[in-house]
Amino acid sequence: MKKSKNTDADIQGSRRAFISKTAMATVALPLMPNSMTAAFENIVPTSKPFPMNSELPKSQIGQYGPWLADQMQDPPKLSFRNDHWSKIEDWKPSAHAKAQEQIAEPLIKVAIPVTIKRTYSYDGLHIEELTWKLPYGRDVEAIFLKPENSTGKLPAILALHDHGGQKYFGKRKITKTSDNQHLLMEAHQQSYYEGRAWANEIAKKGYAVLVHDGFSFASRRVFYQDMAGIEWGALKAEGRTDENAEDVRNIEAYNEWAGHHEHLMAKSLFSAGTSYPGMVLAEDRIALDILSARKDVDADRIGCSGLSGGGLRTVYLGGMDARIKCAVCVGFMSTWKDFLMNKAYTHTWMTYTPGLANYLDFPEILGLRVPLPTMVQSNNQDQLFTLPEMKKADGILATVFSKAGHPERYSGKFYDGGHKFDVRMQTDAFNWFNTWLGK
Repeated sequence: MKKSKNTDADIQGSRRAFISKTAMATVALPLMPNSMTAAFENIVPTSKPFPMNSELPKSQIGQYGPWLADQMQDPPKLSFRNDHWSKIEDWKPSAHAKAQEQIAEPLIKVAIPVTIKRTYSYDGLHIEELTWKLPYGRDVEAIFLKPENSTGKLPAILALHDHGGQKYFGKRKITKTSDNQHLLMEAHQQSYYEGRAWANEIAKKGYAVLVHDGFSFASRRVFYQDMAGIEWGALKAEGRTDENAEDVRNIEAYNEWAGHHEHLMAKSLFSAGTSYPGMVLAEDRIALDILSARKDVDADRIGCSGLSGGGLRTVYLGGMDARIKCAVCVGFMSTWKDFLMNKAYTHTWMTYTPGLANYLDFPEILGLRVPLPTMVQSNNQDQLFTLPEMKKADGILATVFSKAGHPERYSGKFYDGGHKFDVRMQTDAFNWFNTWLGK
C-alpha cells in the first residue's frame, strides 16, 4: 500500500477541520414493501376515508404522508398493547415469529472459524485482534477487550458501532488500541462520545467486550474493485482506487460513494428475499455466538449497546435474541410514524423492514425482549427524530413492560443536547449493566 503524501500542515489542517465538525447521519430513502398489493391490503382499509383539506400536517412525502399515517393501525396487529393479550407467554411466540418472517434474516448454519491475529496490552486492557470467516465476503475483523490480569468468567458486552455516514470505519469508532489513533476517529469520538472510546471504558469496569465490523462496514465494506464494470451515475468505480485507503481524502470520497451504494445494496438484498436489517442482524448474531462461546465469558450475563446505528442494531438484536440479557439502546428510538412523516431521510436503509409496521411499532421490536432489562437513552434536541415521537416510543415501551408486570425492568431516559452518547449517558448505561448483569 502506498503511503499518504499529505504534509504535516495538511494533516493538522484536516485534524482541526474534522474535530470542529458536528456529527452527521447518513441519508437514506424509505423502503418500498415487497408487494404493493399486500401492503395496501394490510394498511389501507376502505372503511377509513381520509378528509381532504388544505390544513394537512406537513410530510416529507407531501400530501401522501398524512393519508398513509391516518391508515396506520395503532396499536398494530401484534402489539402487546392490544387487549387481545394479557400474558407475554401467549403473545410473544406469534409476535416474534412474525418479526422474524418480515426481517427475513438469512440463516448461517456453518461453523465459523475464529483466528487470533494479535494479542497485546494497552491502557490497562488485554486486547485481542480477531478475524472470522463467513461463507461470503471478506473476513470479519473484530477487537476483544477485557481488564488486564482478569481471571474467571466475566460478564460481557457486545458493543455495536454506529453508522454516522462513515462506512469505511467500523470497530475503530468506539475503541482505541494505541496512542496512534486515526485523526478521523479522534474527531468522531470527540463529536459523538465526548472524546472517549466507550468500549474501552466499559471493559475497564470489569467486562469482556467484543466489537466487530458490522455488515457493509470497514472490513465488511464493498470495495471499488468489486464494482468494476458497473458504470452507473454516482456508483461509477472508474478512476477510483482501493489503494492508499487510510488517506483522509480517500476516506471522505469512499464514505460519500458508499452512501450512494447503500441504496443499491438494499434493493439487491430485497431481490434475494432478505433485507438490510436481516443481514446486519445475522452477522451480529454470529458475533454474539463467538462472544458467548469464549471460556472467559459468562454466557448468562451478556448485554449489548450502541449509539445511533449501534442503537438501531440493539433494537433488532436485543429484540430478537434472548441471549442478550440486558440492552441499552442509545440515540435510536422513535415510531414508524416519525419515519413515515418526518425523518426517513435522516436514516440508513438498515432501519426499514418492509411490512413490519403492520404488526409492531418500531419500539415494539425492542419490546419483544420483555421482561429482560432494557434501557433507552434519547436526546431532547436529537436532529434525527422528533421529540413528540421519541416520547411516544418511550411511552409504548413503558406500557409494554408495565403490562407484563415488570415496569422496573424498563428505563427511558432523556438528556439535553443533540445526537450523542456522552460521559453522563455512558455512566448511566454502565450502571444499568452493573445492576442487571451482576457487577
